[in-house]
Amino acid sequence: MFWAMVSVAVGFAGLAVLAFFAVKVFVEAERLGSQVAATTRQINRAAEELEQAAVSAARAGGDTV
Repeated sequence: MFWAMVSVAVGFAGLAVLAFFAVKVFVEAERLGSQVAATTRQINRAAEELEQAAVSAARAGGDTV
C-alpha cells in the first residue's frame, strides 16, 4: 500500500511540474507573438517611409513615377 501511495504522489508531482512548464511556455509564446506583431508594424512603417522617399527622390531627379 505504501508504494502505491508513493507512486500516486510522484505521478501527481510530475503532472504539477509539467503543468508549470506548460504555463511558462504559453506565457513566453504570447510574449513572442506580441514582439513579432510590434516588429511587423515597424517594418511596415519603414517600408512606407522608404517608398515615400523613393517617390520624392524620383521626382527630384526628373523621373516619372
